This record gives sequence, structure tokens and C-alpha cells, in this order.
Amino acid sequence: MVVSVIIGCEIAFWVFVLAGLACRYLLRRRTLGAVLLACTPVVDLVLLAATAYDLHQGGEASFIHGLAAIYIGVSIAFGSRMIRWADIRFAHRFAGGPPPDPKVKHGAEHARNERTGWLLHLLAWGIGCALLLGIIAWIGDETRTASLMSVIQRWSIILAIDFLISFSYTLWPRKAKKEHSD
Repeated sequence: MVVSVIIGCEIAFWVFVLAGLACRYLLRRRTLGAVLLACTPVVDLVLLAATAYDLHQGGEASFIHGLAAIYIGVSIAFGSRMIRWADIRFAHRFAGGPPPDPKVKHGAEHARNERTGWLLHLLAWGIGCALLLGIIAWIGDETRTASLMSVIQRWSIILAIDFLISFSYTLWPRKAKKEHSD
């Protein structure tokens, strides 16, 4: 059940985003667009409720329940950035807005963007781990929640690797490719 809810929530997130942007730019209904965009956090609450309900009904905590916590953490930490990304492109394509800035691929700005991305990952990890630890405490049975602790451990390793990669650009920034003259 939780897998279906996660998939449904991901679809619902993007449906709310696209509907909000369509109302904002195509229908010129800015208030309705803002309301639809503001509904995206409701998707997280639905997922949280479904996960809690499944566990409350006696389900054994699994990687899928951990995935739900990861999804919620990532959605909260990166959600506004994802919406902003889509908004800029939608405005450019359908409302004559300016083109999106090209992605910076080298230098100090690239390093700063990588550090910012890691800090958002840290926020997502903190939110997700808080949810996982809350579920573990709520269930109070180590045998039923061992997989959730495993999710925390694996995600912590991924966060550490992301730190090394992201902050390496601060020490060794990418250099712009030299253009060859013919």
C-alpha cells in the first residue's frame, strides 16, 4: 500500500505544480495558481498519514516506509526549489518570460551551488531521520523497525559521500574549458 501512496504522492506533487503554473500563466488566475502550488505540502501530509496508518495496523516497518520519510524530507527541503525551477521554465515557454539562466558548471559560483545543494540535502536528511526516529520510538519494537535504522545508516553514508563531492569543488573548483581557435 505504501508504495502506491508514494507513487501517487509524487504524481500528485507534479499535478499540483503543473496545474498551479497553468492557472497562473495560461488562465491568468494568479490566486488560484498560488492556492494550487500551496497544496503541494498537503501531499506530504497524506504520505505521512498513510505511512503511520500502515504501521499502526501492525505492518512491519520496511525500506518502503523509510523511502516515505526520505520522500517527505526531500520534498520539504527541495520542494520550493523544484517549483521555482518549473515556474521559470513555464513562464518562459508560455508567458514570454525571460529564458532560464544557464547552469553554472565551473568556478566559485558552481562550488557555492554545490555547497547549497549539500546543505539542502542535510536538511532533507534531518527531516527524514527525525521522522524515522519518531516512527521507531512510536512503534517501540526494535525487531519491527530494524529496516528503518538501516535506512538512516545508508542515508548517512550517502550524505557523507555527497559532502565529500560537493565540498571538493570548493577546494578544487572546476575550470572552464578552453575554446580552441581554428
